[in-house]
Amino acid sequence: VSFLKCLLIPTYFSTDFEVHRNWLAITHNLPLSQWYYEATSEWTLDYPPFFAWFEYALSHIAKYFDPEMLVIENINYTSHATIFFQRFSVIFTDILFIYAVRECCRWVNGKRAAKDILEKPAFILAVLLLWNFGLLIVDHIHFQYNGFLCGLMLLSVARLCQKRYLEGAFLFAVLLHFKHIYVYVAPAYGVYLLRSYCFTANNADGSLKWRSFSLLHLTLLGLIVCLVSALSLGPFIVLGQLPQVIARLFPFKRGLCHAYWAPNFWALYNALDKALTILGLKCNLLDPTKIPEASMTGGLVQEFQHTVLPSVTPLATLICTFISILPSVFCLWFKPQGPRGFLQCLVLCALSSFMFGWHVHEKAILLAILPLSLFSVQRAKDAGIYLVLTTTGHFSLFPLLFTPPELPIKILLMLLFTVYSFSSLKSLFRRERPLLNWLETIYLIQLVPLEIFCEIIFPLTPWKQRFPFVPLMLTSVYCALGIAYAWLKLYISVLTERIPVRQKAE
Repeated sequence: VSFLKCLLIPTYFSTDFEVHRNWLAITHNLPLSQWYYEATSEWTLDYPPFFAWFEYALSHIAKYFDPEMLVIENINYTSHATIFFQRFSVIFTDILFIYAVRECCRWVNGKRAAKDILEKPAFILAVLLLWNFGLLIVDHIHFQYNGFLCGLMLLSVARLCQKRYLEGAFLFAVLLHFKHIYVYVAPAYGVYLLRSYCFTANNADGSLKWRSFSLLHLTLLGLIVCLVSALSLGPFIVLGQLPQVIARLFPFKRGLCHAYWAPNFWALYNALDKALTILGLKCNLLDPTKIPEASMTGGLVQEFQHTVLPSVTPLATLICTFISILPSVFCLWFKPQGPRGFLQCLVLCALSSFMFGWHVHEKAILLAILPLSLFSVQRAKDAGIYLVLTTTGHFSLFPLLFTPPELPIKILLMLLFTVYSFSSLKSLFRRERPLLNWLETIYLIQLVPLEIFCEIIFPLTPWKQRFPFVPLMLTSVYCALGIAYAWLKLYISVLTERIPVRQKAE
């Protein structure tokens, strides 16, 4: 896999490449007090302080490759040395992800016996994680540093599953100060640590033994969170810059949806509003002069108003996200299942936040796909949900790579990963029921004609000039249906699951 990443070095890279080059320059040249104020480039620093320090450390290696990449005014600078350095920095930091996968496989290993190593759950899990199609194209073609960040998350998950609670809490606290998107799954961590670490015993029926509460354990957790936060945000608090840092981290004026709609509930909501608008114009029910200019399908990062349906505010998305997460959190508290219950809650928190969050990026689906991989090798029911979610979620990332040379690469990599996922999991659960029902199978097969239409047929039609947003909208809306289905199916599975008596006692 690492060799394949090296082969992808010459491929297309997105504006995120310039984003990270600019951050290298900012942190290398400017004092700490100016990091979150610098605005020479439109790609201002908007990650938490630990990631800024990470860029600072990289910049001191980057200067030996090409000092020109560290000049703030060199916007869109892409020398060969710069490309090699940034690409290899992603590949090198993936070492943490590889180690985290090893720890997760150690936890899964031994759950199911197999004579052939290729059919061992730990081996299949290793391939599903290390060779994850989404991570490959997002980090090593599109360009980002999700690998080592996901490694931190998986390592913290592995430590909690191994009952090394303080290590897991520390790793997650550090992760939050590297990239704040992981706040999506913070409720799962908070409730699980409180339920399993701060309360040290259960009654025979699985209910909480309130007298087992440990003030010492709660204090230790609080100290870890406070110390990590102080190390990260402390200098900016002293400088009186905390409001500026928070404003950069949470730019609510970017609008409900990203330039390319993430395949979530709001994509369906936007599509419905668009359809109702067209219908209203044809039936003369709407005044064309009163339709807002800022179009939700214009591919721009901005605020816009819906035409027919009520416009959505950040507060509305927060309430929807909170309500959608609550059942999974209640299950984690009242139906404790140990590490399995924690992982279920983590995936549901990630999916719920993806479905209803404000300005969600399509890449955020990886927060759910990667931890769900740990389930996929344990039960056939979870394997089926994984196959629907991962196939749909990965397909929704296709529009990120829109240049012709990358078309065969993304299709081939997607096919290889998908074929392996289906064949390996089918082989693992060959003695159990089929992993997918007929409806799920038909839905996934329809992704093929959708891709043919979007990539081959539509560009040849006259609609391309008048309606350039159609392929993006079709991909996003169709994938949103599959992701919403997987989310609902997983929720139903968790809510209706019966807990064995022995597990309750634990």
